[in-house]
Amino acid sequence: MFLKSLSGRFLMLTIIFVMLAEVLIFVPSVARFREDYLLARLERAQIASLALLASPGIIEEELANELLENAGVFNVVLRRDEMRELVLSSPLPGPVSATHDLRDPGMFALMRDAMSDLMDPEDRVIRVIGDPVREAGLLIEVTLETAPMRAEMLEYGQRILWLSLIISVSTALLLFIAVQLLMVTPIRKLVRAMSRYAEAPEDARRIIAPATTVRELREAEDALHDLQTQLTASLRQKERLAQLGGAVARISHDLRNILASASLFADRMEQSRDPAVRRAAPKLLNALSRAINLCETTLAFGKAEEPPPKLERIALAPLVKDVIENERLAASGEPEIEFLVDVPAGVNLSADSEQLFRVLTNLVRNARQAIEATGSPGSVEVSAVSTRDSIIIGVGDTGPGLPEKARTHLFTAFQGGVRKGGVGLGLAIAAELVRGHGGTLELHRSDEHGTEFRISLPVGG
Repeated sequence: MFLKSLSGRFLMLTIIFVMLAEVLIFVPSVARFREDYLLARLERAQIASLALLASPGIIEEELANELLENAGVFNVVLRRDEMRELVLSSPLPGPVSATHDLRDPGMFALMRDAMSDLMDPEDRVIRVIGDPVREAGLLIEVTLETAPMRAEMLEYGQRILWLSLIISVSTALLLFIAVQLLMVTPIRKLVRAMSRYAEAPEDARRIIAPATTVRELREAEDALHDLQTQLTASLRQKERLAQLGGAVARISHDLRNILASASLFADRMEQSRDPAVRRAAPKLLNALSRAINLCETTLAFGKAEEPPPKLERIALAPLVKDVIENERLAASGEPEIEFLVDVPAGVNLSADSEQLFRVLTNLVRNARQAIEATGSPGSVEVSAVSTRDSIIIGVGDTGPGLPEKARTHLFTAFQGGVRKGGVGLGLAIAAELVRGHGGTLELHRSDEHGTEFRISLPVGG
Protein backbone atom coordinates (compact mmCIF):
# COMPACT_ATOMS: atom_id res chain seq x y z
CA MET A 1 0.00 0.00 0.00
CA PHE A 2 2.89 2.38 0.76
CA LEU A 3 4.30 2.11 -2.77
CA LYS A 4 0.86 3.01 -4.18
CA SER A 5 0.90 6.33 -2.35
CA LEU A 6 2.41 9.52 -3.73
CA SER A 7 4.98 9.61 -0.92
CA GLY A 8 6.08 5.99 -1.43
CA ARG A 9 6.48 6.35 -5.17
CA PHE A 10 8.37 9.60 -4.78
CA LEU A 11 10.70 7.96 -2.24
CA MET A 12 11.46 5.00 -4.52
CA LEU A 13 11.98 7.23 -7.56
CA THR A 14 14.36 9.44 -5.60
CA ILE A 15 16.45 6.43 -4.52
CA ILE A 16 16.53 5.09 -8.08
CA PHE A 17 17.53 8.42 -9.61
CA VAL A 18 20.24 9.07 -7.01
CA MET A 19 21.63 5.58 -7.50
CA LEU A 20 21.61 6.12 -11.25
CA ALA A 21 23.55 9.34 -10.76
CA GLU A 22 26.04 7.56 -8.51
CA VAL A 23 26.52 4.84 -11.12
CA LEU A 24 27.34 7.52 -13.66
CA ILE A 25 29.89 8.87 -11.19
CA PHE A 26 31.19 5.37 -10.33
CA VAL A 27 32.88 4.68 -13.69
CA PRO A 28 35.05 7.84 -13.76
CA SER A 29 35.87 7.32 -10.05
CA VAL A 30 37.09 3.77 -10.62
CA ALA A 31 39.08 4.91 -13.66
CA ARG A 32 40.75 7.62 -11.60
CA PHE A 33 41.44 5.15 -8.80
CA ARG A 34 43.13 2.75 -11.28
CA GLU A 35 45.23 5.58 -12.66
CA ASP A 36 46.36 6.57 -9.15
CA TYR A 37 47.12 2.92 -8.38
CA LEU A 38 49.34 2.54 -11.46
CA LEU A 39 51.06 5.91 -10.88
CA ALA A 40 51.84 4.82 -7.33
CA ARG A 41 53.42 1.63 -8.69
CA LEU A 42 55.50 3.67 -11.12
CA GLU A 43 56.63 5.96 -8.30
CA ARG A 44 57.65 3.01 -6.09
CA ALA A 45 59.45 1.36 -8.99
CA GLN A 46 61.32 4.61 -9.69
CA ILE A 47 62.44 4.85 -6.06
CA ALA A 48 63.66 1.23 -6.12
CA SER A 49 65.53 1.78 -9.42
CA LEU A 50 67.18 4.98 -8.19
CA ALA A 51 68.36 3.14 -5.06
CA LEU A 52 69.95 0.49 -7.27
CA LEU A 53 71.55 3.05 -9.62
CA ALA A 54 72.97 4.95 -6.65
CA SER A 55 74.88 1.83 -5.46
CA PRO A 56 75.81 -0.19 -8.55
CA GLY A 57 76.98 -3.71 -7.75
CA ILE A 58 76.35 -3.31 -4.02
CA ILE A 59 72.67 -4.40 -3.79
CA GLU A 60 72.35 -8.14 -3.78
CA GLU A 61 69.80 -10.08 -5.81
CA GLU A 62 67.71 -10.89 -2.75
CA LEU A 63 67.42 -7.19 -1.89
CA ALA A 64 66.55 -6.37 -5.49
CA ASN A 65 63.72 -8.90 -5.43
CA GLU A 66 62.53 -7.36 -2.18
CA LEU A 67 62.51 -3.93 -3.82
CA LEU A 68 60.48 -5.27 -6.75
CA GLU A 69 58.05 -7.01 -4.42
CA ASN A 70 57.64 -3.85 -2.36
CA ALA A 71 56.96 -1.88 -5.54
CA GLY A 72 54.47 -4.53 -6.72
CA VAL A 73 56.09 -4.97 -10.15
CA PHE A 74 58.17 -7.58 -12.01
CA ASN A 75 60.48 -5.38 -14.10
CA VAL A 76 61.56 -1.74 -14.07
CA VAL A 77 62.95 -0.05 -17.16
CA LEU A 78 64.22 3.52 -16.79
CA ARG A 79 65.18 5.57 -19.83
CA ARG A 80 67.72 8.28 -19.12
CA ASP A 81 69.74 10.27 -21.66
CA GLU A 82 68.13 8.41 -24.57
CA MET A 83 69.40 5.15 -23.04
CA ARG A 84 66.83 2.42 -22.22
CA GLU A 85 68.15 0.48 -19.26
CA LEU A 86 66.61 -2.52 -17.50
CA VAL A 87 67.26 -1.59 -13.89
CA LEU A 88 65.36 -4.31 -11.98
CA SER A 89 63.90 -7.52 -13.26
CA SER A 90 62.40 -10.82 -12.13
CA PRO A 91 60.83 -13.73 -13.99
CA LEU A 92 57.41 -12.97 -15.53
CA PRO A 93 54.56 -15.41 -14.74
CA GLY A 94 53.23 -15.06 -18.28
CA PRO A 95 53.36 -13.00 -21.44
CA VAL A 96 52.52 -9.32 -21.43
CA SER A 97 48.91 -9.02 -22.56
CA ALA A 98 48.56 -5.22 -22.86
CA THR A 99 50.49 -1.97 -22.66
CA HIS A 100 49.10 1.17 -21.05
CA ASP A 101 50.70 4.60 -21.56
CA LEU A 102 49.92 7.01 -18.70
CA ARG A 103 51.98 9.93 -20.00
CA ASP A 104 49.00 11.63 -21.67
CA PRO A 105 45.92 9.42 -21.12
CA GLY A 106 42.44 10.41 -22.31
CA MET A 107 39.51 10.07 -19.91
CA PHE A 108 37.66 7.78 -22.28
CA ALA A 109 40.72 5.48 -22.59
CA LEU A 110 41.11 5.41 -18.79
CA MET A 111 37.45 4.45 -18.27
CA ARG A 112 37.61 1.82 -21.01
CA ASP A 113 40.75 0.19 -19.58
CA ALA A 114 39.41 0.38 -16.02
CA MET A 115 36.15 -1.38 -16.94
CA SER A 116 38.11 -3.97 -18.94
CA ASP A 117 40.37 -4.78 -15.97
CA LEU A 118 37.43 -4.75 -13.54
CA MET A 119 35.31 -7.14 -15.58
CA ASP A 120 38.15 -9.59 -16.40
CA PRO A 121 38.68 -12.01 -13.50
CA GLU A 122 41.77 -13.56 -15.13
CA ASP A 123 45.16 -12.56 -13.69
CA ARG A 124 47.12 -10.99 -16.56
CA VAL A 125 50.51 -9.25 -16.93
CA ILE A 126 50.43 -5.70 -18.27
CA ARG A 127 53.07 -3.13 -19.18
CA VAL A 128 52.68 0.42 -17.83
CA ILE A 129 54.59 3.42 -19.18
CA GLY A 130 54.75 6.78 -17.44
CA ASP A 131 56.79 9.90 -16.76
CA PRO A 132 59.39 9.64 -13.95
CA VAL A 133 58.79 11.76 -10.88
CA ARG A 134 60.76 15.04 -10.64
CA GLU A 135 62.08 14.58 -14.19
CA ALA A 136 64.41 11.76 -13.13
CA GLY A 137 64.53 10.45 -16.71
CA LEU A 138 62.64 10.39 -19.94
CA LEU A 139 60.23 7.58 -19.07
CA ILE A 140 59.75 4.68 -16.75
CA GLU A 141 58.25 1.35 -17.70
CA VAL A 142 57.08 -1.48 -15.39
CA THR A 143 55.29 -4.80 -15.72
CA LEU A 144 52.84 -5.98 -13.10
CA GLU A 145 49.90 -8.33 -12.43
CA THR A 146 46.29 -7.20 -12.71
CA ALA A 147 44.88 -9.41 -9.90
CA PRO A 148 46.00 -7.22 -6.95
CA MET A 149 44.91 -4.09 -8.82
CA ARG A 150 41.50 -5.62 -9.58
CA ALA A 151 41.05 -6.65 -5.92
CA GLU A 152 41.69 -3.09 -4.75
CA MET A 153 39.41 -1.71 -7.48
CA LEU A 154 36.59 -4.02 -6.30
CA GLU A 155 37.11 -2.95 -2.70
CA TYR A 156 37.06 0.71 -3.74
CA GLY A 157 33.94 0.11 -5.83
CA GLN A 158 32.14 -1.46 -2.88
CA ARG A 159 32.96 1.55 -0.74
CA ILE A 160 31.65 3.84 -3.47
CA LEU A 161 28.42 1.83 -3.80
CA TRP A 162 27.80 1.79 -0.05
CA LEU A 163 28.46 5.53 0.10
CA SER A 164 26.10 6.03 -2.84
CA LEU A 165 23.42 3.99 -1.11
CA ILE A 166 23.76 6.02 2.09
CA ILE A 167 23.63 9.30 0.15
CA SER A 168 20.62 8.18 -1.91
CA VAL A 169 18.67 6.98 1.11
CA SER A 170 19.47 10.13 3.08
CA THR A 171 18.55 12.34 0.13
CA ALA A 172 15.36 10.39 -0.44
CA LEU A 173 14.36 10.68 3.22
CA LEU A 174 14.99 14.44 3.24
CA LEU A 175 13.00 14.87 0.02
CA PHE A 176 10.29 12.57 1.42
CA ILE A 177 9.94 14.79 4.48
CA ALA A 178 9.91 17.92 2.30
CA VAL A 179 7.23 16.48 0.00
CA GLN A 180 5.19 15.41 3.01
CA LEU A 181 5.27 18.94 4.41
CA LEU A 182 4.91 20.89 1.16
CA MET A 183 2.61 18.67 -0.94
CA VAL A 184 1.14 15.57 0.70
CA THR A 185 -0.06 17.29 3.87
CA PRO A 186 -1.86 20.11 1.97
CA ILE A 187 -3.37 17.57 -0.43
CA ARG A 188 -4.64 15.46 2.46
CA LYS A 189 -6.05 18.60 4.05
CA LEU A 190 -7.81 19.36 0.76
CA VAL A 191 -9.23 15.82 0.60
CA ARG A 192 -10.43 16.03 4.22
CA ALA A 193 -12.12 19.35 3.43
CA MET A 194 -13.87 17.78 0.44
CA SER A 195 -15.02 14.78 2.51
CA ARG A 196 -16.21 17.01 5.35
CA TYR A 197 -18.15 19.19 2.91
CA ALA A 198 -19.69 16.13 1.23
CA GLU A 199 -21.19 15.06 4.56
CA ALA A 200 -23.32 18.23 4.75
CA PRO A 201 -23.06 20.38 1.60
CA GLU A 202 -25.83 22.68 2.84
CA ASP A 203 -23.66 23.84 5.76
CA ALA A 204 -21.77 26.95 4.62
CA ARG A 205 -19.35 26.58 7.54
CA ARG A 206 -17.85 23.54 5.83
CA ILE A 207 -16.79 25.47 2.72
CA ILE A 208 -13.00 25.35 2.45
CA ALA A 209 -11.02 28.49 3.29
CA PRO A 210 -7.96 28.69 0.96
CA ALA A 211 -4.81 29.02 3.06
CA THR A 212 -1.89 27.21 1.42
CA THR A 213 1.03 29.18 -0.02
CA VAL A 214 1.85 26.70 -2.80
CA ARG A 215 0.57 28.30 -5.99
CA GLU A 216 -0.80 25.15 -7.67
CA LEU A 217 -2.52 23.95 -4.49
CA ARG A 218 -3.85 27.44 -3.85
CA GLU A 219 -5.46 27.44 -7.31
CA ALA A 220 -7.06 24.07 -6.51
CA GLU A 221 -8.36 25.39 -3.17
CA ASP A 222 -9.74 28.55 -4.82
CA ALA A 223 -11.51 26.47 -7.47
CA LEU A 224 -12.94 24.14 -4.81
CA HIS A 225 -14.08 27.13 -2.73
CA ASP A 226 -15.94 28.62 -5.70
CA LEU A 227 -17.50 25.25 -6.57
CA GLN A 228 -18.65 24.63 -2.99
CA THR A 229 -20.04 28.16 -2.69
CA GLN A 230 -22.08 27.79 -5.88
CA LEU A 231 -23.25 24.30 -4.93
CA THR A 232 -24.33 25.39 -1.45
CA ALA A 233 -26.27 28.32 -2.91
CA SER A 234 -27.94 26.01 -5.43
CA LEU A 235 -28.87 23.52 -2.73
CA ARG A 236 -30.35 26.28 -0.60
CA GLN A 237 -32.39 27.49 -3.54
CA LYS A 238 -33.63 23.98 -4.27
CA GLU A 239 -34.47 23.53 -0.60
CA ARG A 240 -36.53 26.72 -0.66
CA LEU A 241 -38.30 25.50 -3.79
CA ALA A 242 -39.03 22.17 -2.12
CA GLN A 243 -40.42 23.99 0.91
CA LEU A 244 -42.53 26.11 -1.40
CA GLY A 245 -43.84 22.95 -3.07
CA GLY A 246 -44.77 21.53 0.30
CA ALA A 247 -46.50 24.72 1.34
CA VAL A 248 -48.45 24.90 -1.92
CA ALA A 249 -49.41 21.25 -1.57
CA ARG A 250 -50.93 21.98 1.83
CA ILE A 251 -53.02 24.93 0.66
CA SER A 252 -53.81 23.91 -2.93
CA HIS A 253 -56.94 21.88 -2.09
CA ASP A 254 -58.66 24.63 -0.12
CA LEU A 255 -57.49 27.32 -2.55
CA ARG A 256 -58.89 25.48 -5.55
CA ASN A 257 -62.23 25.00 -3.76
CA ILE A 258 -62.41 28.70 -2.99
CA LEU A 259 -61.56 29.62 -6.57
CA ALA A 260 -64.07 27.09 -7.90
CA SER A 261 -66.82 28.63 -5.75
CA ALA A 262 -65.84 32.10 -6.95
CA SER A 263 -66.00 30.83 -10.51
CA LEU A 264 -69.56 29.57 -9.98
CA PHE A 265 -70.63 32.94 -8.60
CA ALA A 266 -69.00 34.72 -11.53
CA ASP A 267 -70.78 32.37 -13.92
CA ARG A 268 -74.13 33.43 -12.41
CA MET A 269 -73.16 37.06 -12.80
CA GLU A 270 -73.47 36.60 -16.57
CA GLN A 271 -77.23 36.20 -16.03
CA SER A 272 -77.46 39.62 -14.42
CA ARG A 273 -79.53 42.25 -16.21
CA ASP A 274 -76.98 44.92 -15.44
CA PRO A 275 -74.98 45.46 -18.66
CA ALA A 276 -71.84 46.50 -16.75
CA VAL A 277 -71.95 43.34 -14.64
CA ARG A 278 -72.50 41.18 -17.70
CA ARG A 279 -69.48 42.78 -19.43
CA ALA A 280 -67.26 42.27 -16.40
CA ALA A 281 -68.28 38.64 -15.84
CA PRO A 282 -66.21 37.08 -18.70
CA LYS A 283 -63.12 38.94 -17.59
CA LEU A 284 -63.64 37.78 -14.03
CA LEU A 285 -64.06 34.19 -15.22
CA ASN A 286 -60.85 34.42 -17.22
CA ALA A 287 -59.00 35.80 -14.22
CA LEU A 288 -60.29 33.01 -11.98
CA SER A 289 -59.39 30.38 -14.58
CA ARG A 290 -55.86 31.76 -14.78
CA ALA A 291 -55.58 31.73 -10.99
CA ILE A 292 -56.70 28.08 -10.80
CA ASN A 293 -54.27 27.15 -13.56
CA LEU A 294 -51.43 29.00 -11.81
CA CYS A 295 -52.17 27.20 -8.56
CA GLU A 296 -52.11 23.78 -10.21
CA THR A 297 -48.98 24.61 -12.22
CA THR A 298 -47.11 25.80 -9.14
CA LEU A 299 -48.17 22.68 -7.25
CA ALA A 300 -46.96 20.38 -10.01
CA PHE A 301 -43.63 22.14 -10.33
CA GLY A 302 -42.97 22.49 -6.61
CA LYS A 303 -43.64 18.79 -5.99
CA ALA A 304 -41.74 17.76 -9.14
CA GLU A 305 -44.65 15.58 -10.15
CA GLU A 306 -44.21 15.86 -13.92
CA PRO A 307 -44.72 12.31 -15.20
CA PRO A 308 -42.45 10.86 -17.88
CA PRO A 309 -43.80 11.39 -21.39
CA LYS A 310 -46.04 8.70 -22.89
CA LEU A 311 -44.55 8.52 -26.35
CA GLU A 312 -46.75 7.83 -29.33
CA ARG A 313 -46.55 8.58 -33.02
CA ILE A 314 -48.38 11.87 -33.62
CA ALA A 315 -48.81 14.35 -36.46
CA LEU A 316 -47.49 17.79 -35.57
CA ALA A 317 -49.75 19.93 -37.79
CA PRO A 318 -53.11 19.10 -36.06
CA LEU A 319 -51.56 19.66 -32.65
CA VAL A 320 -50.27 23.08 -33.65
CA LYS A 321 -53.68 23.92 -35.13
CA ASP A 322 -55.41 23.19 -31.77
CA VAL A 323 -52.92 25.41 -29.94
CA ILE A 324 -53.43 28.29 -32.36
CA GLU A 325 -57.25 28.04 -32.21
CA ASN A 326 -57.24 28.18 -28.42
CA GLU A 327 -54.98 31.23 -28.37
CA ARG A 328 -56.98 32.93 -31.11
CA LEU A 329 -60.08 32.60 -28.92
CA ALA A 330 -58.18 33.89 -25.91
CA ALA A 331 -56.97 36.98 -27.81
CA SER A 332 -58.91 40.10 -26.80
CA GLY A 333 -59.07 41.44 -30.36
CA GLU A 334 -57.19 44.61 -29.50
CA PRO A 335 -54.60 44.98 -30.76
CA GLU A 336 -55.04 42.80 -33.82
CA ILE A 337 -52.84 39.71 -33.73
CA GLU A 338 -52.27 37.48 -36.75
CA PHE A 339 -51.54 33.79 -36.13
CA LEU A 340 -49.44 32.07 -38.81
CA VAL A 341 -48.73 28.35 -39.17
CA ASP A 342 -45.99 26.91 -41.38
CA VAL A 343 -45.98 23.21 -40.46
CA PRO A 344 -45.88 20.64 -43.31
CA ALA A 345 -48.68 18.08 -43.16
CA GLY A 346 -46.32 15.11 -43.27
CA VAL A 347 -44.27 15.98 -40.17
CA ASN A 348 -44.64 13.16 -37.61
CA LEU A 349 -42.71 12.45 -34.44
CA SER A 350 -42.79 10.34 -31.28
CA ALA A 351 -43.96 12.52 -28.39
CA ASP A 352 -46.48 12.91 -25.59
CA SER A 353 -49.24 14.93 -27.22
CA GLU A 354 -50.50 16.43 -23.95
CA GLN A 355 -47.05 17.57 -22.81
CA LEU A 356 -46.12 18.92 -26.24
CA PHE A 357 -49.47 20.78 -26.32
CA ARG A 358 -48.57 22.41 -22.99
CA VAL A 359 -45.14 23.43 -24.27
CA LEU A 360 -46.48 25.02 -27.45
CA THR A 361 -49.35 26.68 -25.59
CA ASN A 362 -46.89 28.23 -23.16
CA LEU A 363 -44.71 29.63 -25.94
CA VAL A 364 -47.58 30.88 -28.13
CA ARG A 365 -49.34 32.45 -25.14
CA ASN A 366 -46.16 34.25 -24.10
CA ALA A 367 -45.81 35.56 -27.67
CA ARG A 368 -49.44 36.73 -27.77
CA GLN A 369 -49.18 38.46 -24.41
CA ALA A 370 -45.93 40.17 -25.45
CA ILE A 371 -47.69 41.71 -28.48
CA GLU A 372 -50.78 42.66 -26.48
CA ALA A 373 -48.55 44.47 -23.98
CA THR A 374 -47.30 46.78 -26.75
CA GLY A 375 -50.81 47.83 -27.86
CA SER A 376 -49.71 47.54 -31.49
CA PRO A 377 -50.71 44.90 -34.09
CA GLY A 378 -48.36 41.97 -34.57
CA SER A 379 -48.09 38.36 -35.57
CA VAL A 380 -47.25 35.01 -33.99
CA GLU A 381 -45.84 32.27 -36.20
CA VAL A 382 -45.30 28.55 -35.53
CA SER A 383 -43.09 26.74 -38.04
CA ALA A 384 -41.48 23.32 -38.28
CA VAL A 385 -38.56 21.87 -40.23
CA SER A 386 -37.80 18.17 -40.46
CA THR A 387 -34.22 16.87 -40.65
CA ARG A 388 -32.93 13.33 -40.76
CA ASP A 389 -32.68 12.97 -36.97
CA SER A 390 -34.81 15.73 -35.46
CA ILE A 391 -37.78 18.07 -35.79
CA ILE A 392 -37.08 21.79 -35.31
CA ILE A 393 -40.15 23.75 -34.15
CA GLY A 394 -39.96 27.53 -34.10
CA VAL A 395 -42.29 29.88 -32.23
CA GLY A 396 -41.70 33.53 -33.08
CA ASP A 397 -43.43 36.87 -32.65
CA THR A 398 -43.05 40.48 -33.67
CA GLY A 399 -43.10 41.75 -30.10
CA PRO A 400 -40.62 44.07 -28.38
CA GLY A 401 -38.07 41.36 -27.51
CA LEU A 402 -36.89 40.21 -24.10
CA PRO A 403 -35.02 42.45 -21.64
CA GLU A 404 -31.45 41.49 -20.72
CA LYS A 405 -32.41 40.47 -17.17
CA ALA A 406 -35.03 38.05 -18.46
CA ARG A 407 -32.53 36.41 -20.83
CA THR A 408 -30.09 35.71 -18.00
CA HIS A 409 -32.59 33.59 -15.99
CA LEU A 410 -34.96 32.70 -18.80
CA PHE A 411 -35.49 29.02 -17.90
CA THR A 412 -35.04 29.41 -14.11
CA ALA A 413 -38.17 28.98 -12.02
CA PHE A 414 -39.39 32.11 -10.22
CA GLN A 415 -36.62 34.21 -11.81
CA GLY A 416 -37.38 34.22 -15.53
CA GLY A 417 -40.63 36.15 -15.40
CA VAL A 418 -41.02 38.82 -18.10
CA ARG A 419 -44.67 39.85 -17.87
CA LYS A 420 -45.75 42.04 -14.98
CA GLY A 421 -47.31 39.81 -12.34
CA GLY A 422 -45.79 36.67 -13.86
CA VAL A 423 -43.89 34.20 -11.68
CA GLY A 424 -41.54 32.78 -14.30
CA LEU A 425 -42.77 29.18 -14.25
CA GLY A 426 -44.00 28.77 -17.83
CA LEU A 427 -40.66 28.56 -19.62
CA ALA A 428 -39.08 26.53 -16.81
CA ILE A 429 -41.86 23.91 -17.07
CA ALA A 430 -41.70 23.95 -20.89
CA ALA A 431 -37.93 23.40 -20.85
CA GLU A 432 -38.33 20.53 -18.36
CA LEU A 433 -40.99 18.85 -20.52
CA VAL A 434 -38.83 19.18 -23.65
CA ARG A 435 -35.83 17.69 -21.81
CA GLY A 436 -38.06 14.77 -20.83
CA HIS A 437 -38.49 14.07 -24.56
CA GLY A 438 -34.71 14.08 -25.08
CA GLY A 439 -34.81 17.47 -26.79
CA THR A 440 -33.80 21.08 -26.15
CA LEU A 441 -35.60 24.41 -25.83
CA GLU A 442 -33.52 27.50 -26.52
CA LEU A 443 -33.90 31.18 -27.26
CA HIS A 444 -32.90 31.57 -30.92
CA ARG A 445 -33.14 35.36 -31.14
CA SER A 446 -34.59 38.34 -29.29
CA ASP A 447 -34.27 41.91 -30.49
CA GLU A 448 -36.40 44.92 -31.39
CA HIS A 449 -37.91 42.94 -34.27
CA GLY A 450 -39.28 40.18 -32.03
CA THR A 451 -38.44 36.94 -30.27
CA GLU A 452 -38.10 33.36 -31.48
CA PHE A 453 -37.80 30.14 -29.48
CA ARG A 454 -36.72 26.86 -31.05
CA ILE A 455 -37.60 23.36 -29.90
CA SER A 456 -35.45 20.48 -31.12
CA LEU A 457 -37.02 17.02 -30.67
CA PRO A 458 -35.67 13.67 -31.87
CA VAL A 459 -37.78 12.06 -34.57
CA GLY A 460 -37.77 8.70 -32.84
CA GLY A 461 -38.59 10.02 -29.37
